[in-house]
This record gives sequence, structure tokens and C-alpha cells, in this order.
Amino acid sequence: MRKMFFMMLLAAVSIGANAQDKKADNKPVFTTVKEIPITSIKDQNRSGTCWAYSTLSYFEAEILKATGKTYDLCESFVANKTYMDRAIQVARLHGDCQFAQGGSAYDVLYCLKNYGICPENAMPFPGSLYGDSLNNFNEFFSLMEPYVAAVSKNKASKMSNQWKKGLQGILDAYLGECPSEFKYEGKSYSPQSFVNSLGINLNDYVSITSYTHKPFYTQFAVEVQDNWRNPLSWNLPMDDMMRIIDNAIEKGYTVAWGGDVSEEGFTRKGLAYAIDTKKAESLAGSDMARWLKLTRVEKTSLLDSLGCKVPEITPTQEMRQERYDNWELTDDHGMLIYGLAKDQNGKEYYLVKNSWGEAGDYKGIWYMTKAFIAANTMDYMVNINAIPKDILKKMQDARKNQPLGD
Repeated sequence: MRKMFFMMLLAAVSIGANAQDKKADNKPVFTTVKEIPITSIKDQNRSGTCWAYSTLSYFEAEILKATGKTYDLCESFVANKTYMDRAIQVARLHGDCQFAQGGSAYDVLYCLKNYGICPENAMPFPGSLYGDSLNNFNEFFSLMEPYVAAVSKNKASKMSNQWKKGLQGILDAYLGECPSEFKYEGKSYSPQSFVNSLGINLNDYVSITSYTHKPFYTQFAVEVQDNWRNPLSWNLPMDDMMRIIDNAIEKGYTVAWGGDVSEEGFTRKGLAYAIDTKKAESLAGSDMARWLKLTRVEKTSLLDSLGCKVPEITPTQEMRQERYDNWELTDDHGMLIYGLAKDQNGKEYYLVKNSWGEAGDYKGIWYMTKAFIAANTMDYMVNINAIPKDILKKMQDARKNQPLGD
């Protein structure tokens, strides 16, 4: 028994040593092809507000491109306004929809258009109101969720408006009260006058997606829970969806990306590959029988050891649809695509800004392969001026030809 234990231990050590050796040899070495100026890395910490951080980062980059000015826009302002609006919708639907921390890029655009925005320092620093150094929504939402549920599921024949005052009190206590006036660089602003001063046209932004359950070159509301405002996205073939991202980068535009980062190819170290697991098994020196016996940690270690040589799937339109319909392709994170790089083997990666502070090997930046983005994009927001002319013309022609009411 002791001999068997020793042999198992030796095998585990051998696997780890081999994995470490391969990892060192296969670590990607990146060369930047195009890098668009962006604002600093932020940290959403323990909050489900990636949608606010990534999209405000996107608009900060848009402002930087349009005016050359750097802003730090306030996520707490957007969260305060958005959570109230979402609670109102839940109440209107008698609780038959989800109230949650998540959201979409459109929530930020809606806020900018309808409520304005303020700079970060016009509201309390995230977490400071309850003695934390960053956002921590554990207590916050443990109060909000049952409150909204109690309001939306109550048995009254008529609802008063007092519940909104109570909810606004919770929002203000944890996020800070949204200012009606503030000063910025010596000038006085309201949130609306401030957004009007930023130098961008809020009508220039569209959402793009790619699925086959709706006709291409039409618009529809992507069916995910956090898309609760039901904004319309342009449904384009996968190749066109990807062409827009490449064209945007080439022309100096960023992309507000939303998609799936729960796949095993998305690492916490700053890399994302659309791993072909079956091919990876053999390259990692493992047949199927041995592979199935490995623990999750051992599998991850072996895959990680392949580094930039890990085999990737070739995403297809059919694959995207199948994964969306069977719940594999989920909408769980928002990030900012802002550039392009290549590794030592010529593989192309998008430069992607995260909102987890300076996490990972690249201090808050992720290198995500084109295959990963093609396979795992739920939808994204982009400036219409970043869209290739032939694709934009098809979109414009389709809009003219679509009958009213559809």
C-alpha cells in the first residue's frame, strides 16, 4: 500500500514537473500590432458591475479619441440609476423577471442619454460609505433583493410609491446620492450638461450579435436575463461580426464586449483560448482513459503547460447557435477590446481591458484569441463609424426595407 502511494506521489510530481517545463517553453511572447489609447485599470471588486465598468471605460476611450481628454466617469452613478429602473420594471411585472447585479452595455448608454453622468469624484469612493476600500455588494444586495421581491410580490390591490423612497434610501446609503449639481475643473455642471460637454454623439452607438434563430441583417433583443431593457442588436453573420471588430481596431475605435468567460480556456492569468480539448488531451501526453482519471487541477495544469501551443477550435455559426441554445454560451462578463497583438507563432490576440484591478500576468489586461472572441461573444457595442462601409450599407438598406411594426 505504501509502495503504491509512493508511486502515485511520484507520478503526480512528474506530471507537475513536466507541465512546468512545457509551460516555460510555451509561454506566449507578445508583439503589439495596434494599441488604442484607453483610461486606467479599475477594480469592480465584489460587485456584479462589470457592465458599468467596461462600458464607461468604453465611453472614456471614445471621449479620448474624439477630444484627447481623459475622464474618470462614475460607475456608482450608473448603478444607482439603473438598479432603481430595474426594480421599477420588476414591480411592474409583479416579480416575473429577474432583479440582479448584472446589466448590459445598453444600460450605461441609456443612463447617459436619460440621466447624464458625473465624474468619479462627485460621489463617494466605492465602498467608502460602509467602511470598505472597494465595492462589496454582499450586504448591499442581501438587503435589496428581498426588498424588491417583497414589493413586487405583495398582495395589495393598489401599490403606493413609498417603496421607491425606501429603495432609494438603500441605494444612496451604499452607492452615494447622485448629485444634481457639481463642479468639475472650476465649472458647474448638472449630470445632463456634463454628458453634453464630453464631445461624443450618443446616437452613434449600435449593438452587434450573431445567431441563426433570427434572420441576418435584422434587429432583435438578445434573450438573456441581464438584457432586461430589451434593446435591439443587429444580427449579422459571424464573419461580419468579427470583421467589424477588426475594422474598429484598425480605425482606432474600441469595442465594448460582452460574453462568456466561464470557459476553461479563459484563465485568471490574463489569457483566453478557445481550447480544442480533444486535441489538447493528446498533445498533453494523455490518452482519453488517462485524461478522464485526472483531477480538474491536473487537467488545468496540463492545458496550461501547452501555453500558446494549445490547440483551438475553429468557431462556426452552427457552433455558436448550439452553445447558445444549450446554455453553454452565457452572458457573464463585460470587457473592453482595445487593440491587437501577435505571439511568437504569429497567432493573433485582441488586447482586452478587464475591471478586476491589476490582476493576472499582464496587470489587468487579457490577451484573448480571435477564435475565443468569435466563439464566446454574446454581443458588443461599437461606434457606427467603425463599421466597414459595405456592412453599414447592408444595415441601412435592411432598415429601410423592414416594415413598420416588425
